[in-house]
Amino acid sequence: MIAPAFWQTGRGPWPHLLAPVAAIVARCTARRLARPGSRAPVPVICCGNATIGGAGKTTLALDLGRRLGARGLAVHFLSRGHGGTIAGPHRVDPARDPARMVGDEPLLLAGLAPTWIGADRAASARAAIAAGAEVLVMDDGLQNPALVKTASLLVIDGARGFGNGRVLPAGPLREPAEVAAARATAAVLIGEDATGALARLPSGLPVLRATLVADAAARALAGVRVLAFAGIAFPEKFYATLEQAGAVLAARHGFPDHHRFRARELAGLEAAAARLGARPVTTPKDAVRLPQAVRARIAVAGVGLAWAEPAAIEAALDRWLA
Repeated sequence: MIAPAFWQTGRGPWPHLLAPVAAIVARCTARRLARPGSRAPVPVICCGNATIGGAGKTTLALDLGRRLGARGLAVHFLSRGHGGTIAGPHRVDPARDPARMVGDEPLLLAGLAPTWIGADRAASARAAIAAGAEVLVMDDGLQNPALVKTASLLVIDGARGFGNGRVLPAGPLREPAEVAAARATAAVLIGEDATGALARLPSGLPVLRATLVADAAARALAGVRVLAFAGIAFPEKFYATLEQAGAVLAARHGFPDHHRFRARELAGLEAAAARLGARPVTTPKDAVRLPQAVRARIAVAGVGLAWAEPAAIEAALDRWLA
C-alpha cells in the first residue's frame, strides 16, 4: 500500500471518521499483547516500531547483527517474512529462496547471518537455538507477544515521527505511541526529531541517536546520472540518500512497499534510463525482488547507521547480553 497523506498531516475528515475503527484496532492489539510469551534461554533483542513500515527496523537489525557477530557471538535473525508464503519456521536460503516465498527483508538479513521466518516467533526461536544461536535479533515484533524480549527497541524515523498520532486506519500507528514506548527498553531515533516525537516518550526512556549514511555502493555513484526506483515505504528517503552521496537524479519512480515488479515495468524503467542517459539504481530490498537477469543490469545502493555515540550502543549491548 501507499500511505495516505492524512496519516502524516492529520488534515481532512478521514482521521475523525475512522477514529471508531482505530479504537477497535487499539483494543484488539492490547488484548493480543496481554497474552503470555515464551522465554528463550538466550538474549532476545527486538527492533520494532509503533508505526507501519519505513522507520528503519531492518537497517538497525543489520547493524546490531554486525556488532554482535564482531563479538564472536552466533547471532540469528527472526522475521515474520512479510510478503512471503512460507508459514515456517523456515531457515532462509538466500541462494535458493525467492522473495515471493520468504519476503524481501529476510533475504537481506540472511546475507549477514542465519535468518528464520515464521508466524510463530517462539517456534522460530526454538529452531534457531537448536541450530546454535547464541543471541536472537528480531526484525519487527514489538507487537508480537509470543517471545519474551530481553530488550525492545522502539525505532523512530525522525522525519515522520508518529505521524498524525492516530492508530490504524485513522493514522499510521499500530498502537498508541505511549503504549509502545512503555514496553520499550530504549528508543532509537534515526535522523533529527522533526515532529517532536521524543516529547511523547516516557521521561526516563533512554534514547539512542543515529543517522542514515550512504553505503560504498551509493557513494560510488557520485557524479553519475541515475534513474532511481524503489518499492519501499518511503522512497523519498532513498532519493535523499543518493543525492547526499552525490548522484545526479535524472528521474524518480516510486512504487508501493514490497512491490513485485512486472517484466513490463522493469523494461519501461530500463528504456527510460537509456533515453535519459542514466543508470537505473534501486535499493537492496528491491533488488532481491528482481529477476536475476535484470538484477545484473541494475545498480544497488543502500544505507547504514552512523551512531551519534557509538560507545552508547555498545554499552547497551553489554547490558542486554549480561
